[in-house]
Amino acid sequence: MQKRKLGNSNLEVSAIGLGCMGMSYGYGPASDKKEMIELIRTAFNKGVTFFDTAEAYGPFTNEELVGEALAPLRDQVVIATKFGFKNGKPQDGLDSRPENIRAVVEASLKRLKTDYIDLFYQHRVDPDVPIEEVAGTVTELIQEGKVKHFGMSEASVQSIRKAHAVQPVTAIQSEYSMWWREPEEELLPTLEELGIGFVPFSPLGKGFLTGEIDEDTTFSDNDFRNIVPRFNKENRKANQQLVELLGEIADDHGVTRAQIAIAWVLAQKPWITPIPGTTKLKHLKSNIQAADIELTSDDLDQIKGALSKIEVQGARYPKELEKHTGN
Repeated sequence: MQKRKLGNSNLEVSAIGLGCMGMSYGYGPASDKKEMIELIRTAFNKGVTFFDTAEAYGPFTNEELVGEALAPLRDQVVIATKFGFKNGKPQDGLDSRPENIRAVVEASLKRLKTDYIDLFYQHRVDPDVPIEEVAGTVTELIQEGKVKHFGMSEASVQSIRKAHAVQPVTAIQSEYSMWWREPEEELLPTLEELGIGFVPFSPLGKGFLTGEIDEDTTFSDNDFRNIVPRFNKENRKANQQLVELLGEIADDHGVTRAQIAIAWVLAQKPWITPIPGTTKLKHLKSNIQAADIELTSDDLDQIKGALSKIEVQGARYPKELEKHTGN
């Protein structure tokens, strides 16, 4: 697989990474640990070198899974994890106090079976802790060799600029796909200006852009899509228009909707590395193959024109979760 550098940093990763959250958390019951270890190692064997986790996924169990899977491959992969919630639980609120960041590093290193974290993200900006203080703490961890690179997730451009002035930010992780294009307004131009890489999560719209979800799909009781407005029955029906567009383009290329959706994200900038997540081997292989799809300027113009006529319906988060984003 092709490699990409995250912005102006020297951090080189596979063009497509693997988001590991859904293996343990968020999309229904946790998957079988042995099967997921095998999936992660298969991803590596197919060229993936960039793996994303967080203490909040589980909490804690996803880091343990990723750590066990990648222990034999540690010096050949890039592991990203995150800090920023009280007790590692989003429902308990935010906590980016320096003492918590340090506690999280030590605990994450143990779970990940490593002595350094390649990319350490602030999971959400904590309005109660100055971002300069957060960046300064990560600087100290980098000087101590426990962390290699600093990242931020779902942060505003103002917070990014303030943090970057203290400790260069290597990557920003935020949602981005054909059905969530807000980053194009302010975020992407800012990242280009500052030389920061972009790591989009949910490039497949939490599964919707695959075409495998329709208005009649039911989710497991503990699948968080049950509370996402964009996934209510009415909005799913309205948003099928986007899936149909993807189907037409995919048919022209002889590939799947998911592959076009990922290829589109990759085509936006050379410093973007999406991290689609999956628990299924067939989806993993399909996602990886998307790196080989070359969308022409005509393809991109066609998609751009079509997207301009489609208004995606429904908020991407319920109100209580939206308050943690964009600080």
